Amino acid sequence: MKEKPSSGTKQFLLTLLATTFSIILTFGTSAIIDRRHKAAAKKEMVMMILYDFDKTIEQLEDASLAFQKAKRNQQELAFHPEYFDSLRFQFTDALKVSQMEFSETTENIFSSNIETFNTLGNVNFVHEVSSFYSMRHKYEEDLLVGYKKEMTESGLMNSVGKLLKFDFPNYYFTNQVFLKSLKSTRDLCMKMMKVSEDEMKEFSNQRIVNEDHGEDYGISNEQLIKELFEEEEILKQAIEKLEQDKQTNE
Repeated sequence: MKEKPSSGTKQFLLTLLATTFSIILTFGTSAIIDRRHKAAAKKEMVMMILYDFDKTIEQLEDASLAFQKAKRNQQELAFHPEYFDSLRFQFTDALKVSQMEFSETTENIFSSNIETFNTLGNVNFVHEVSSFYSMRHKYEEDLLVGYKKEMTESGLMNSVGKLLKFDFPNYYFTNQVFLKSLKSTRDLCMKMMKVSEDEMKEFSNQRIVNEDHGEDYGISNEQLIKELFEEEEILKQAIEKLEQDKQTNE
């Protein structure tokens, strides 16, 4: 007949069982919390990257509208050069494209921190993100650099001839090619990481609320540029008159 365990033995076994259960519970809970933290960090990083994609695409869409408006006004000017004085102020959106710059904050975090790759944990996604940023740099090199240079040197607003020579149709075409490629990569990344448009919209709205402080910056850029050219024209005419008076007196 087997002997019953003593009370001391029972107490020891119960203590051992409780300790073992406590260790399992502690480490198990810790592992669950750790996984949740990693999942949350991954989701946040993915959303930040996609948000950056959307801001870039938004800039190219604005550029597309500006080029489209410019080439339409250019066609109008080709048929009616007498409208130059009024039409030239309709090219201000195209002028603003020459000031376009992309925020590189998210790209730098993505490309310079090895922990980012560990957090994302998806090689294909990382590859597509790298492709997006490579395309963005190529857009800067192939379009923006030349556009800014031409816009600076062309004296665009000075004459009908200079306005008609500016190749807005080609800039519009090139912009559209890059825009479609960037949109395609963005959509692929959304599918890879199973991010819905509704999630993206909610994340974007949260960022907009945080970024929008409701400042009033006064009159529009278009009005500022119009005033600039009008004031410069007055000064130019005054200088020409002074030169003519000087020559007359001589």
